[in-house]
Amino acid sequence: MTIYAANKPQLPAAITSGQALLEVHDIAVVYDDAMQAISDVSLRVPAGTITSLVGANGAGKTTTLRAISNLLIALRGRVTAGRICFDGQDVARLRPSQLVRQGLVQVLEGRHCFPHLTVEENLLTGATARGSTPRESREDLQRVYRIFPRLRERRSSRSGLTSGGEQQMVAIGRALMTRPRLLILDEPSMGLAPLVVRDIFEVLRALNAKEGLSILIAEQNSTLALRYADHIVVVENGRDVLAGSAKDIRENHNLERFYLGEAALTLADPDTKIDPSGSAGISTHGE
Repeated sequence: MTIYAANKPQLPAAITSGQALLEVHDIAVVYDDAMQAISDVSLRVPAGTITSLVGANGAGKTTTLRAISNLLIALRGRVTAGRICFDGQDVARLRPSQLVRQGLVQVLEGRHCFPHLTVEENLLTGATARGSTPRESREDLQRVYRIFPRLRERRSSRSGLTSGGEQQMVAIGRALMTRPRLLILDEPSMGLAPLVVRDIFEVLRALNAKEGLSILIAEQNSTLALRYADHIVVVENGRDVLAGSAKDIRENHNLERFYLGEAALTLADPDTKIDPSGSAGISTHGE
């Protein structure tokens, strides 16, 4: 069985097989040299797959993503144990800007668009971060507009005047302008209408399937995680407590119910239709 739960000795074979683009080994993180946010988290993102980091608020998902992108220092945090490698390189030795240029790009929780810039100006900041040429910027901009046609319509609008769903599209589009190899998203469904969430996750799945883009998503909504991800890692109280393929976790009903909730079991089934009213439950567990 390609699943482990608490007190796991190692990542399961299904997770360790294949070339890893990202490897997180037993990391611990503290803030202000006092508050332990993560005590033991490991995960692996095989190239060309979608991996979802699932857990309740406060479980350690965002801190894990900050550590991966080497963003902890801005919040007086630091990795005190373990190691993070992106494409074989130690993340701790690279600045966030260097990681972006090498293809590790994160869409932060809350979208963080520049409200006084237009949609197109926001997108072009991604090209600037990568150091794209004018020609590359034009090509990438047209690609983003093909992926998100709504952004072409709103290209001259100030981002602060667009809807939450449009801002999330801008944030993802800006990340795509950097030509990422690993796209990391922190709670992309937060605060969005169910139909918008579905559309965004369908875009992510298409980018993975058609272009081989590797994706790591931190997501509280276990239904979405099980439906769209190839691999699942569940974090609880700063530790990873469950990992395996989404398929195997769905099929192991006892583990799935215990860690992800009853609703996720039914709603994550590919043959189950998601209610656009938003009644599909968001399952969390204790922290």
